Amino acid sequence: MKKYIILFLICPLFLITACQKDLLEKPPLDRLTDADYWSGEPNVRSFAWNFYPRYFPGYASGFDLSWGGFFTGQSLNDDVASSARFTQVTPSSNGTWSGSFSWIRRANLYISRIKTVPMPDEAKKHWTGVAKFFRAMEYSNRVNDFGDFPFYGEVLEENDPKLYKPRDPRALVMDSVLADFQYAAANVRVSDGDKSVINRYAVLARMSRVFLFEGTWQKYHLGNNVKAREYLEAAKWAANEVMTKGSYSVAADYRGLFNSADLSGNPEIIIFRRYETGLLTHSLMSYVNKEAQTGFTKDAIDSYLAKDGLPIKLSPLYMGDKTIYSAGTKKTAAMVNRDPRINKTFVDSLRITGYVTDYALSTSGYAVIKFLDESVRNQAEGLSSTNISDAPEIRFGQVLMNYAEACAELGTLTQADLDKSINRLRARADIKMPALQVVGILPAVNGRVYEDPDRDPSVPSLIWEIRRERRVELMMEGFRYDDLRRWKKLEYVDQLKNRNANRGAWIKRSDYPKATAVIIEGNAAEGYIIPIQSAASIRLFDNPRVYLSPIGPDQIKLYKDQGVDLTQNPGW
Repeated sequence: MKKYIILFLICPLFLITACQKDLLEKPPLDRLTDADYWSGEPNVRSFAWNFYPRYFPGYASGFDLSWGGFFTGQSLNDDVASSARFTQVTPSSNGTWSGSFSWIRRANLYISRIKTVPMPDEAKKHWTGVAKFFRAMEYSNRVNDFGDFPFYGEVLEENDPKLYKPRDPRALVMDSVLADFQYAAANVRVSDGDKSVINRYAVLARMSRVFLFEGTWQKYHLGNNVKAREYLEAAKWAANEVMTKGSYSVAADYRGLFNSADLSGNPEIIIFRRYETGLLTHSLMSYVNKEAQTGFTKDAIDSYLAKDGLPIKLSPLYMGDKTIYSAGTKKTAAMVNRDPRINKTFVDSLRITGYVTDYALSTSGYAVIKFLDESVRNQAEGLSSTNISDAPEIRFGQVLMNYAEACAELGTLTQADLDKSINRLRARADIKMPALQVVGILPAVNGRVYEDPDRDPSVPSLIWEIRRERRVELMMEGFRYDDLRRWKKLEYVDQLKNRNANRGAWIKRSDYPKATAVIIEGNAAEGYIIPIQSAASIRLFDNPRVYLSPIGPDQIKLYKDQGVDLTQNPGW
C-alpha cells in the first residue's frame, strides 16, 4: 500500500530526467536511454505516476493551503465569505497557459512510447487509454480556463514550425477530448489495483463531470444546442455506465468520506489519494480543527432544505436563524430541523471571535466541521501539517449528481432517474431525507408540489432544486465556482447584489460583548455578522470577461515574434 505514495514522491525525479530532450536524444552514460526505459510494463506503469499529483492532488501536501481545491480552493463563490476578488488586470504572463504545454507533451510522448514497448496488446490498449485520459484531463482543464486553445495530438520538438499555432476552436478541442475519453472508457482496465489507481470507472466518472461542464457551457454561454446535447448525452452515458456496471454504492457515513484515515474499503470511493505518516501528509484537518477560518455565508446555510424536504421559507419546521436553540450548547436555531448534511458539514453552534479557545473560530460565526475527525483532534495526525486522512478524489455521489443534472438539462428527467440518483443520496443511512419527486415539470416532496420563493426566476424550478442538491451534497469539494461559471451565474458571488454572500450568523451584541472585532450589519445592537467590512474588499461581478482567464501579453508577443496571431479573450 505504501508503494503508491513513494511513487508519488519519486516519479517527478524521473520526469526531470526522462522527459528531457537530451535524454531522449543524447543520454549521459550514467542514465537510462529512452529505449532502455521503455522496456516493459512496469516502467510504463511508473511513468503514469508522474501525472497523479497534477490531476488527483487530494488535500495537497504539507502546509499547501490550496488543499487541492477542497474547502477554500475555490474561494470565489457564494459559499465562503471571502475577500478574494476577480482578476482586475491582465498579468504580463499566465503560467497556467505556458505551463500546460509541458504536460501535453508528456502525455503525447507517453502515448507514442507505449507503442514501442514489448507487452501484450491488452496492456498497450490499457496504458494508451490511461495516457489519453491524462491528455484529455489537461486539455479539458485548459479549455475550462481559456476557451479556445491550441491542440497538439503528437509530440513536437522545440524547432518544429507547428509548435506555434493559433488557438483551435473550443469545440474542436473538446471533440478531441471526447474521443480520448471514449477510447479510455473502452480500453482502460476495469480494475488495475486498489482504489488509488485509475480504472475504467474513474475514467467514466471524470468523463461525466467534464462533459456536464462542457454541455452546460455550450448551452448557457454559446447557445449551441447541438453541441450542448451531444456533450450532455456523453455525460449522461458515462455516469450511467458507472451506475449500472460499477460495484459502487452510497456509503452509510457521509462525513466518513472526508475524515477517514483509510478510504480503500469505502463502497462510495472510485479513486482517492492516500496519505500516510512519514510519507505524505496534509494540513486540511488542522485548519478545520483549531485555526481561524474564513467563514461560511448565510447564502450557503440557507440553501439546505428543512428536514421535511421543503425550502426553509415554505417549511413549518424551520426555526429561523435569529435565536439560540439551546442555551447550554449554544446551538443555533438555523441548524435545527434541517437536512442532516448541514450538521455533518458545519458546526451547529456559533464560533465567534473572542469566545472560542480550543476550536476553530469563524469570521462569519459559521464554521466547517466536515473534514475533522474529533477522535484525533488533539493528536499529531489532527494537528499541524501531519494529517493523514485520505482524500476522496472521485466518489459515487458525484456521479449520481452528474447524471441527474445531465438528464434535467436534456429535458428528459423522470422519476426513475431521480430515484436512481438524487434519491439514493437522500436515502443515505445517516441522512434520510424525503425523496425528491417530479410532477410534470415541477419539483415535489411527499406529494406536495412546490416552488422555492428564493429561486432565481431565470432558472426552471426543477433545475433549481437539482442545483441546490448538488451544492449541498458537494459542499466544499471544489465544485461550486465552476458550477456557477458554467451556468453563467457568477452574479451570485457579487457581495453587493447578493447580500447573503457577505452575511454570516445573526447575533446580539449583548450576548458577545468581547467580540469587539465583529461587525454587525448597520452597526446595530443585533443583526447578521458582516465578514468583509471594507468597501475596497467587497467582491463585485461587473465584467463578464472573468468567465475566461486572460492570456498574458508575454505569450501573445512570443507568438507574434514567430509570425502567429495569438488572440486575447474578450474584454481583456
